[in-house]
Amino acid sequence: MRCKRLVVAFSVFVFLFLGMMRSPLFAQEEKETFTLSESIAMALDKNWTLKAKEEGIRQANAVKNQSRADFLPTLSSTYGYTGYKDDIMRIGEFAFQRSKDNYSWRTNLSLPIFTGFALSSSYELAKLGIDQAEVEVALEELDLALRVKQAYFNILIADKAVDVAEKDVASRKSNADVARNFYEVGMIPVNDLLQAEVEWADAQQTLVKVQNGARLTRSAFNVILAREVNAPVDVEDILDYRPEVGEFEAFVEKALEQRPEIKAVEIAILQADQRIRLAKSGHYPTVSISGEYIKQGDSIDVSGSPYHIPRDLSAGVSLSWTLFEGGKTYYSTRENESLKRELMETQQALRDSITLELKTAMLDLETSEKNIPTTRQAVEQGEENLRVSEERYKAQVTTITEVLDAQTRLSQARVNYFMAFYDHNLAKARLLRAIGEY
Repeated sequence: MRCKRLVVAFSVFVFLFLGMMRSPLFAQEEKETFTLSESIAMALDKNWTLKAKEEGIRQANAVKNQSRADFLPTLSSTYGYTGYKDDIMRIGEFAFQRSKDNYSWRTNLSLPIFTGFALSSSYELAKLGIDQAEVEVALEELDLALRVKQAYFNILIADKAVDVAEKDVASRKSNADVARNFYEVGMIPVNDLLQAEVEWADAQQTLVKVQNGARLTRSAFNVILAREVNAPVDVEDILDYRPEVGEFEAFVEKALEQRPEIKAVEIAILQADQRIRLAKSGHYPTVSISGEYIKQGDSIDVSGSPYHIPRDLSAGVSLSWTLFEGGKTYYSTRENESLKRELMETQQALRDSITLELKTAMLDLETSEKNIPTTRQAVEQGEENLRVSEERYKAQVTTITEVLDAQTRLSQARVNYFMAFYDHNLAKARLLRAIGEY
């Protein structure tokens, strides 16, 4: 019976222990693996810089609503009190009876009728501000997608560098072991042994550096995706290689049609038109209507008195026209017309810059495409060269220097191959960014 109770107690203990191990206190943080599309989607959803840009749209909408409110009537109300020392007012030899306590309540209503197109121009400027904020968000999305791709491929490049460095360490350790065996039987001088061991030590130091570099690329990736900087992360390797197909002229046409930078300048030109119109509004008169309702009295409830009219209502139309201001309106108009011409010239310069950017991206893509097969062949040749050198060294028909040099060339060839492969993907990413896509 006692044995049975012990078995039950032990079973309960095991159950509770396993439950605790599954709890967040005991669970280790799992490493998450991202695809490139998932990385871009998370960045577009979480990135703080993009969220800040999106706030600009809300701000622009608020500015538009403020500008629209200027078309509406303004209603204000004022309640005031004026007290005098005595109830007699003297003007020269004349004396007048008055109230010592004077209360008034005034309600004013005013509405602009014509402002020389100033209000409509300000409203159009505010609406264009929304378009401008949306373009800035679109521009940030393109730049963010490119940064994600760069960070993504930086992780892959760093991981391949770690893999190459690990193979290099293993190979140089093998060289050092062979050299030590040869030295112990008197087949090589101590210098050859020391050279092999120094190369092995250098390879180990290089491995530590590239391992830290791989950690840093993950931290940079996490920051872009608004994740914890030290959160463990892996990315799915991209092993496919497809040459990009497309005509330069077609790419240029598409880029000029959809690049946010082009749209931003177009909006700025429209804004300049409205600023010119706004500046010219100073040449026109302004017309407004207003009304006022007044209640007065010598008590708080402003119900009148022998010396006050209990209530009064007035309405009027006012016209204001600035006839001379030293040419301020004229020069303000000239300033904004010059700004518009500047923007139009900037637009043409931007078109040329985008064309050059596309040309550069396509040439980079072409270079990386041509480098992939040649660097792959260099790796195969480097592997064969190292194999032959090692065999020759074991047969003692060459020196350790030849083996170490062959190993160095092979490691560099491997790095060049992976760099060419991922440079191709990055070149495609830059081409898409130049077109205005991601």
